[in-house]
Amino acid sequence: MRVIDLCEASEGTEVILATSSDEKYPPENIIDGNSATFWATTGMFPQEFIICFHRHVKIEKLTLQCYFVRSVRIDKSNAKEPVDFERWVERDLVHTEGQLQTEEFMFRDGNATHLRFVIKSAFDHFVSVHRVSIEGLNVSSLT
Repeated sequence: MRVIDLCEASEGTEVILATSSDEKYPPENIIDGNSATFWATTGMFPQEFIICFHRHVKIEKLTLQCYFVRSVRIDKSNAKEPVDFERWVERDLVHTEGQLQTEEFMFRDGNATHLRFVIKSAFDHFVSVHRVSIEGLNVSSLT
């Protein structure tokens, strides 16, 4: 098996929930592979979005590109539906003036079918999430 970007459209990955949405900056932009497009939040926190893989995957590396995110938590689920999430990782990010925040997470326990990203706090009233890239392996389909 080869390591692939599990967030590519060809892999069938979807953003199935987002707590805020603007038609100019939809949540689908998070996984379109383009750092120039983004999902923008409203001004209240926490904000969250859920990525669904439609299969069991093994995540080795996750890269989050965003602006103004102060604190983020990532939860994972192995259920067929987006339920039974468990806390996986939580991190405070460093503010980077004028450039994207790029945060990398490495995992050994990366089996999941869904990921929930919870933006707990921000450096501004709004944040933008430009891209989530996930390197890993397809393990099996959901049955």
